[in-house]
Amino acid sequence: MTYVLFCAAALAEIAGCFAFWAWWRLDKSAFWLMPGVASLALFAWLLSLAELDAAGRTYATYGGIYIIASLGWLWIVEGLRPDRWDLLGAAICLVGATVIFAAPRSV
Repeated sequence: MTYVLFCAAALAEIAGCFAFWAWWRLDKSAFWLMPGVASLALFAWLLSLAELDAAGRTYATYGGIYIIASLGWLWIVEGLRPDRWDLLGAAICLVGATVIFAAPRSV
């Protein structure tokens, strides 16, 4: 369930940040900011639902998912296909995030 939350949080964060990007960099209306703020609030709430033992580990693990989702956004929304370096970097980050998430820890 944690990965589902991370994927939903990533979509909400990217959409919220893109709303600001569109307003600032693409000269869209300031009305783009309202759903952007709502989306960023949704992101924060979703991330807080993750069942990890510490906020820092949650954020670190989420980072790997965020990178993958960002490249998906690049491809699907912006129409730019990730290159091999994007994919290699994302794979490295995802491995690191998985190590942080799945490492055995004593309580």
